[in-house]
Amino acid sequence: MSQRPSEPPSEDPAMDSRTIVELCKQHTMWSWSKSGPLQPLAFERAEGVYLYTPEGKRYLDFNSQLMSVNIGHSHPKVLARMKEAIDGHMLFAAPSAATPVRARLGKRLAELVPGDINSFFFTLGGAEANENAIKAARLYTGRHKILSRYRSYHGATHAAMQMTGDPRRWANEPGASGFIRVMDPIPYDFSFGTTDAERTANHLRYLEEVIQYEGPHTIAAMFVETVIGTNGIQPPPAGWLPGLRALLDKYGILLVCDEVMCGFGRTGKLFAFEHFGAQPDILTMAKGLTSSYVPLGAMGVTDKIAAHFRDNVFWGGLTYNAHPFCLAVAEAVLDVMLEEDMVGNAARMQHVMLAEMAALKARHPSVRDFRAIGLFGAIELQKDRQGTRMAPYNGSHPAIDRMMAFFKQEGLFTISHWWTLMCNPPLSITEAELREGFAVIDRGLAITDEAVEG
Repeated sequence: MSQRPSEPPSEDPAMDSRTIVELCKQHTMWSWSKSGPLQPLAFERAEGVYLYTPEGKRYLDFNSQLMSVNIGHSHPKVLARMKEAIDGHMLFAAPSAATPVRARLGKRLAELVPGDINSFFFTLGGAEANENAIKAARLYTGRHKILSRYRSYHGATHAAMQMTGDPRRWANEPGASGFIRVMDPIPYDFSFGTTDAERTANHLRYLEEVIQYEGPHTIAAMFVETVIGTNGIQPPPAGWLPGLRALLDKYGILLVCDEVMCGFGRTGKLFAFEHFGAQPDILTMAKGLTSSYVPLGAMGVTDKIAAHFRDNVFWGGLTYNAHPFCLAVAEAVLDVMLEEDMVGNAARMQHVMLAEMAALKARHPSVRDFRAIGLFGAIELQKDRQGTRMAPYNGSHPAIDRMMAFFKQEGLFTISHWWTLMCNPPLSITEAELREGFAVIDRGLAITDEAVEG
């Protein structure tokens, strides 16, 4: 039987939103979701703080996608540098190779990160950075156990998921051994006190007892999100991080600060731990490192830990570690972030965000609480005036679902995490654009107000 001659494929016409969604749902899987009822938005392009559908509808990106597009979308200087990197004929090198961009970015980060964190292991994301931080802590100390907090998220890979405290862990259990979770200094219902001084003193006393029960000689490290991310955007009480640093030092336990979300300017400083007067032994980062234009993460370690691994094997590595193209994008993003003072803008916009949130709380009975540090913010929703969460852990509420649908209708993109509404726009946002987003939230909260009981 003769074969038909091959024909060049015809160009597909531009797809509309409905076609994009249907094909994506038919042929791809979705994270943290039942794919059947899911109705995702279809975006074709993005610029600055705005996203656009194929039909041209504009959405204000009020969550930087996943708290990650820190410099805004499609920054022309970064796009130009990406094109230059492609033309540089070094799109991939094995992680065993030394490359100019690896040399430059490692030195640049050593200059930017305060203290003696001067060596970096480059990964493809935050979860992978945390996985390698677990390995590094165990190999360096010779101990096995890892402490973390219930109000935490450290990633969806195996060990990072077991270290995570929030309920997304449940369906991924049982997991690896050696992970011990403790309450936070500011839990949702239980209280360690009403002032920062009380919370710090009482929580550290509680934590020391846990350490003693577990056996200090068995604990390699404690991982903390310097500012809690998806579980409520919660900065630590004053004095807590230095107190934690001293407590861990007492028992030879490493402090690991997970700044995958709160790093790279999000809090109004380049690194969140700069707010709190304590230095970690290991720092993990991702997201804002490349503004999520390409995947990249990193683990930074102190000189003492780095010296250990000059004489001892670090048993970790994947094919795409220290990927030269991704490192080049990080260089470009850091240049833009610093040259355009986006970290300073995040600090300046904090008072605008807090003022808008305070006004919402005064007007809306469904607002239980709010928090923001820099452009890292969240609004908690309640179903009654006693402060009961509007949605359960790992669940939803019809009023929140309707509110989120209203936001889509009004051209606002953000996410809700159970009973919490996220407010984490790009660090390039202007005051007018920030107020534009809160004006939509103000109207949407009327929907959750109707669900408040009593």
